[in-house]
Amino acid sequence: QVWQIRLDMHLLNHDGNITDAASIAGIVALCHFRRPDVSVQGEEVTVYTPEERDPVPLSIHHMPICVSFAFFHQGTYLLVDPTEREERVMDGLLVIAMNKHHEICTIQSSGVVMLLPEQILRCSKITAVKVAEITELIQKALENDQKARKEGGKFGFAESIPNQRITAFKMESAAVDTNDVEEQAGEIIAKADPPSEVFASPVVHTPGTAQIGEGIESSWGDLEESEKEEAAEEEGESEAAAFECEKVETEDTSTLKEAKNEPIVLSDSEEEEVVILEPQELPRKTR
Repeated sequence: QVWQIRLDMHLLNHDGNITDAASIAGIVALCHFRRPDVSVQGEEVTVYTPEERDPVPLSIHHMPICVSFAFFHQGTYLLVDPTEREERVMDGLLVIAMNKHHEICTIQSSGVVMLLPEQILRCSKITAVKVAEITELIQKALENDQKARKEGGKFGFAESIPNQRITAFKMESAAVDTNDVEEQAGEIIAKADPPSEVFASPVVHTPGTAQIGEGIESSWGDLEESEKEEAAEEEGESEAAAFECEKVETEDTSTLKEAKNEPIVLSDSEEEEVVILEPQELPRKTR
């Protein structure tokens, strides 16, 4: 029994943080979906219509929900669920997908900001709280939908249209007061936590590690065991090659020294004459 399920999302409009909205819409659609019931007898497969048998829900083991964090001022300040205007001026974005069991499903970071482990841990704790709230809302919405279907009331898209919950390419314009922007920003910065220590210049802790950027410290540590073994093998091979080279040079030098103390015999093939030269009489070219 194999079913192929494809989930298509059509974006009507949005005011920022489309990733979280899309993840919620996708997981709710999969939880709400019902497939036709099937029976298999030997090689005969029967797919029943909704009138014959009630459709069967999918086996959803957990609900991974995405929570987005926008960072400003090189990661000094973070904001949950940024709007479209906030996304335009943010330095970086961190998206964490987690289920209600506090299991992290995925983490995605983008932008020009480098985060510290403490910042990511703080965001994961906030994600756990948000995911629990969103999961509870999803379960209540599914229960209300099922209850409305049993009672014969309005549900789904038909129920949302009269209440204007779904709109297409429609957004009411709102005036923005920019008179006290600097004062409000100063109050927000004053109430925020102080920024963490920032390292302006690269710092080399141990061989093979380094720090790059602002506010980020490398956690690579020393080389792994396999890398250490490879480095040791390469060093041993280089030492062995150097030893062989030194040995050859030593043998050549000793041979030359021995040759200086013994007479050398030169043979002339044309005249078939043998000439014996003493070491002190040896010509430079022959030597």
